[in-house]
Amino acid sequence: MSTPSPRARYRLAASAEMLYTELEFVERVRRLHERGFEVEIWDWSTKDLPALAATGAVFSSMTGYLRGDLTTPDGIAELIATAEESLRMAELIDAPRLNLHGTGLDSDGLPVRPREEVSEREWATATETLGRLAELGAREGRVFTLENLNTAVDHPGTPFARAADTLRLVRAVDAPALRLNLDLYHAQIGEGNLIALVGAALPWVGEIQVADVPGRCEPGTGEIRYDAIAAVLRELGYAGVIGLEGWARSDTDAALDAFRNAFGV
Repeated sequence: MSTPSPRARYRLAASAEMLYTELEFVERVRRLHERGFEVEIWDWSTKDLPALAATGAVFSSMTGYLRGDLTTPDGIAELIATAEESLRMAELIDAPRLNLHGTGLDSDGLPVRPREEVSEREWATATETLGRLAELGAREGRVFTLENLNTAVDHPGTPFARAADTLRLVRAVDAPALRLNLDLYHAQIGEGNLIALVGAALPWVGEIQVADVPGRCEPGTGEIRYDAIAAVLRELGYAGVIGLEGWARSDTDAALDAFRNAFGV
């Protein structure tokens, strides 16, 4: 007799930035909430946060800064200042996690301060900056998450982009208020070997994001075996959030169904 798979303890979220795009933003949030998903948003400065809160949705995460970077004096000052502002705004929708990147991204997802190489001194400075952000998060009872990105397709020139980079930084800071936003779409493009990556990174993960490769659409539209990854997450007892940060190949409701089915929820 086969051993039954353990029951999923994780929860599912979905990006209001990329789904139900034919609707006004508040309606996107409302529809995701009605479908039983937590909701992720990006730049809060373009949103009516009280209106979003009034939908009754549970918000999983939002962007945790507006400008800045981890290594330059001016960039660090901007990052800290806008992170403090983001923490205040997070209270309006009770977003527990605030997302960060290696540097600010423009409207096309390109780094505002592109770098191909990062020095050891810059690694140390980035660690110090993230430590300051972790202290801010702990003070407010929220968690900053550092997201890995890919530089081959979506975000060329972004420093500290690989999952190995973000894991190195988060482990170096070693603070509960700084975790990984482990994006498996980006990791598949940049590094692959996702099941081993999940196993190594899970103690440091604050949230997991998914989409299939190529195309960045829902699970089942590309090459990633998300059913296998789901089985590993259940075996390891992951009890956090998995967010669909991808486009619907055709219909959003069908994409959400495929996402839910892939993760057995």
